[in-house]
Amino acid sequence: MEDDAPVIYGLEFQARALTPQTAETDAIRFLVGTQSLRYDNQIHVIDFDDENNIINKTVLLHHAGEIWQISASPADRNVLATCYNKVSDSKVTTCAAVWRIPKELQGGNHESPDDTSSNAQSLELLCDLDSTVQGNMSCITWEPLGDGKKLLSLAENYLMIWDLQESSTKSVLSSSATLEGKGQLRFTSGRWSPHHNCTQIATANDTAIRGWDIRSMRQIYCIENAHGQLVRDLDFNPNKQYYLASCGDDCKVKFWDTRNANEPVRTLEEHSHWVWSVRYNHSHDQLVLTGSSDSRVILSNMVSISSEPFGHLVDDEDLSDQEDNQQEEKKKEPLQDSIIATYEEHEDSVYAVEWSSADPWLFASLSYDGRLVINRVPRALKYNILL
Repeated sequence: MEDDAPVIYGLEFQARALTPQTAETDAIRFLVGTQSLRYDNQIHVIDFDDENNIINKTVLLHHAGEIWQISASPADRNVLATCYNKVSDSKVTTCAAVWRIPKELQGGNHESPDDTSSNAQSLELLCDLDSTVQGNMSCITWEPLGDGKKLLSLAENYLMIWDLQESSTKSVLSSSATLEGKGQLRFTSGRWSPHHNCTQIATANDTAIRGWDIRSMRQIYCIENAHGQLVRDLDFNPNKQYYLASCGDDCKVKFWDTRNANEPVRTLEEHSHWVWSVRYNHSHDQLVLTGSSDSRVILSNMVSISSEPFGHLVDDEDLSDQEDNQQEEKKKEPLQDSIIATYEEHEDSVYAVEWSSADPWLFASLSYDGRLVINRVPRALKYNILL
């Protein structure tokens, strides 16, 4: 089997929620949540066996409803949070809850007989994040470097920070802020910054991106009209503290320096439809993944705005001394941003792209038809970055 060949896994149901199991740094593991109206929804724990290029799965039942988003605890690999639809009295509301993987399945690698298996086990509910007052939840995310006790949730125009107590079986709303202004004010997504001691959060609402300081719950920056249409996703550069990526329905991916947010530092216009997801590589921040309704996943090399602006992307093989000197000169010039690869294994909208927490060269993408694809950064590029 060719090393760079993709591995494809098909879920029986539609799906849009994907997350790496953040606290798991040894095994390559992703969690996928389904969106089925007719059957119990599921979370598929996907273990990727790198040596044999195969996927092992465990299916867990999520009786609560269709899953819109999953976020894995950074501290406990058996704990996760979901945003899901709940139907009561023919009214649909989007709620959020924290769950635990049942003890007997915590090792992973328990092959379920099949997806609709009647003996699949259910997730254990730890606590609800009750936002009935605030309305529909649109996003939930953990404090990135924390002990798994702090969560951010966005509901309509409310931003809420939750503290989990008593072994995560109780949630307390510790602080909140309200988005104010004219028109239909609704958060679409948010990210917790890993920098500044995790005191900052970025949120998207309509075409704007806002930064918040969670100590004062005040807005610290605002990028009005960051995109021409709805902003879908955000991600912080893990190595450069003021750098933020965003994507949206204007088909663009933009990179911002939040200290001077008048205009983007760079803009990518490679997708032909809405861009749903953007993710920086955790170790090599020049590598950026995007997924779009054009069914494509694009891996870009944004080296000019990375923490390695002179890159390691020069091929040192077969160089004579003279060439070596020329090459040294060349290395001092900043490298050009480029598209590394376009992946076309999907046939439906790609709603989520995520890097593995355990292997920086491996990533997963999920399309609405339930197709999960695991790919690797091209080997030649990997060695160029490392050498």
